[in-house]
Amino acid sequence: MTGHIHEECGVFGIFAPETQDVAATAYYGLFALQHRGQESAGIVVNRDGVFSSYKDSGLVNDVFTKDILKKLGEGEMAIGHVRYSTTGASGRENAQPIVVNHLKGNMALAHNGNLTNAYELRSELENEGSIFHTTSDTEVIAYTITKERVKSRSIEDAVLASMDKLKGAYSLVVMSPSKLIAARDPHGFRPLCYGTREDGSVIVASESCALNAVGAKLVREIEPGEMLVITKDGVKNDTSHCGGKKSLCVFEFFYTARPDSEIDGCFVHDARKRAGAFLAEKYKIDADIVIGVPDSGLDAALGYSQASGIPYGIGFLKNKYIGRTFIAPDQKMREDRVKIKLNVIASAIRGKRVILVDDSIVRGTTSRPIVKQLRDAGAKEVHFLSSAPKFLNPCYYGTDIASRDNLIACHYSEEEIAKIIGADSVGYLDLEHAGLLTGGDGSGFCCACFDGAYPTEIPAEQAKNRFERPRSENPKFQNK
Repeated sequence: MTGHIHEECGVFGIFAPETQDVAATAYYGLFALQHRGQESAGIVVNRDGVFSSYKDSGLVNDVFTKDILKKLGEGEMAIGHVRYSTTGASGRENAQPIVVNHLKGNMALAHNGNLTNAYELRSELENEGSIFHTTSDTEVIAYTITKERVKSRSIEDAVLASMDKLKGAYSLVVMSPSKLIAARDPHGFRPLCYGTREDGSVIVASESCALNAVGAKLVREIEPGEMLVITKDGVKNDTSHCGGKKSLCVFEFFYTARPDSEIDGCFVHDARKRAGAFLAEKYKIDADIVIGVPDSGLDAALGYSQASGIPYGIGFLKNKYIGRTFIAPDQKMREDRVKIKLNVIASAIRGKRVILVDDSIVRGTTSRPIVKQLRDAGAKEVHFLSSAPKFLNPCYYGTDIASRDNLIACHYSEEEIAKIIGADSVGYLDLEHAGLLTGGDGSGFCCACFDGAYPTEIPAEQAKNRFERPRSENPKFQNK
């Protein structure tokens, strides 16, 4: 990925027919979803209505040792979460799931997405006496549901009532003492699916790859606006919030999702190959080899190769012990870490005209060192292609693009970008092809980061970070 963009989060839940090691199942599920978030991880286990939880900053296998998993123990249910921060700073205090102890029963909640009205809801809740311990919008969701729970007959009624108030993107797993609930916002911005195992367990996860990791078979996607309620009596659904315009984030197919995941009947690997084929149709470059930037650029590079007839090769070796995306405090360190993360296989590209395919060009901050590595290894030409269209707008639904300021395509032409990053040419996927990657008619996707057509009302400027702004700059504290 070019430019250190953060993706969203990953959620996981299991309802088992009898007591078993649900903590281990959640661990394996989160491990399969690690690509969706590497800042923190957490698991909550429910045994006979008693919740045990653990969460911390770090990767799944660092957070959960054998001893910790053993302490979490067996149970009938568990939910888990891996996180990247979109609303709310990174850190242990914002790790999920969130556990609420309430007079009507405990609740645990994990969330993937980003609310567009989080600030307004939080202000309303605080004015009513709520005390927040985090800066994430997930706590806003938890308190909204808790508030509705006081007036509702059941936890599922409270979730449904909350869905009337929550705006923006949310795929939720909610656990009560006796129920596992999964809910998706009416636009379906973020993926959410469920499956079953032979032992009768029901699994909910952000992606089908997590189902595969725990031996579950995909049943289907949870529909936009749909709520599933899973109990000992089986799976029931509510579709009262369904029927709106579907707006699945198209970036799932470029970058976020794992290539072996199936979303809406399409495998991500196939979608990325189609992107490469579209690039080959648009950019007929005379070259000797096509390579991809690991990992999410590889499938599109293969698609370009197959469509163009230019041989596909492996141009980079990726250090698997470094996270998929990482942050360094300054540009020099970012460039140095690129060298640690990716190393050129010089024999594959020396003296050759190279087509380099990456999943996107966002800020361009790491494009130049990647191209320079190829030049230094002897590449004769480097043509840099993005399998995504130009990023021109901020995202308010869970991808960490806060403004247009640092989006390179907002300020420079393709020719200028090529000079900036040291490439012979630069090209992007056409916007009209973005929605066609799944083989459909192009409808049902949110492409707002590319075309600015937001499916919902968007928050005021700086709304995404108002929880972290200094008191002197935050209107919430003015005149106090």
